Amino acid sequence: MLGVFSILNTEMGIIGVLPLVAEHFYVSISQAGLLVSLFALAVAISGPTLPLLFSGINRKQVMLLALGGFLIGNTVSIFTSDFTIAVIARVVPAFFHPIYVSLAFTVAAASVNKEEAPKAVSKVFIGVSAGMVLGVPVSSFIASTTSLGMAMLFFAAVNAVAFIATLIFVPSMPVHERLSYGEQVRVLRKSITWVSIAAALLMNGAVFGVFSYLAGYLESVTKLSWNIISLLLLIYGSSNIIGNIIAGKLLVKRAAKTIMLIPLALGAVYILLLMGTFTALPMGVIILVWGILAGINANVTQYLIMSAAPEAPDFANGLFLTAVNLGTTIGAAVCGLFISEMGMQYILLGGLLFLLVGAVFSFLKVHMSSAKPLAG
Repeated sequence: MLGVFSILNTEMGIIGVLPLVAEHFYVSISQAGLLVSLFALAVAISGPTLPLLFSGINRKQVMLLALGGFLIGNTVSIFTSDFTIAVIARVVPAFFHPIYVSLAFTVAAASVNKEEAPKAVSKVFIGVSAGMVLGVPVSSFIASTTSLGMAMLFFAAVNAVAFIATLIFVPSMPVHERLSYGEQVRVLRKSITWVSIAAALLMNGAVFGVFSYLAGYLESVTKLSWNIISLLLLIYGSSNIIGNIIAGKLLVKRAAKTIMLIPLALGAVYILLLMGTFTALPMGVIILVWGILAGINANVTQYLIMSAAPEAPDFANGLFLTAVNLGTTIGAAVCGLFISEMGMQYILLGGLLFLLVGAVFSFLKVHMSSAKPLAG
């Protein structure tokens, strides 16, 4: 959880300091945005490949390698004044992102009995949510009150703590029964794997396609002040953590019902928002519920792919990371089209479209698993 937090903190935290990055390196804000987009591209490319290539190596060594890469990259970013070097220092470690996160999921699941695996994985997702919640506001606060270099130092310090904790507390984890690359890739021959990938991509797109524009929605549609918007964004992220905790219990006891109900629950929230505008207090309640559901959904998308290919956990988790990153990219693009053609309020139609198709694939996944029933 700590390691995943340190990596997600690096990934998301840069968003809070992009204007300062542009000013520091004398580049435009769109050029500074390359630090975000190229990072995401690196994750999408390496997701299905590098976890597979590293699947036979001692897992502790691989985790230390990934954390070390982020530590070095962030340390270089503290001292460089060259934008190209800053981009390289950020993008190269990004290739290690899927390796570490997929291993974190795999190791967490393997640390308990099979029935309790979703609950263990949900604890790792707390690190994901915490990185998303704290990364942006903390880095923005540090950079605005001190300097951009101090914000980068914060990223590096968190990486260092995770590296040291892994070195001291995580036991050596050699891979005794290593599957060949061919055996792992063979899971792609199963139709249920592709159905699960599609469901994960669409469900993640349904959430992040809308969330990507939430600040703009709250400003232009609900007419809230930026102080209130910042508070609501914090509520959303914090409620994600609650959703992660709940998801672990639901997927252990009622996996199939959770998979089928989550698109319906998210759809109800989107329809409610589409029906009218709300003042700060009711909007806060809606966002609290939405955040909890989004946290549950994150766990569900990982469970969909892992349960479809349990024989190749590292590769499956890499596929999961690629699917959700592509879902975020495609979801944001499609919802952006709804905004440009119809107006900000109709971003929710884009989310509902993804939910509708995502529900079809989710239900199909449950149906295809009926020969080997899911819990619940």
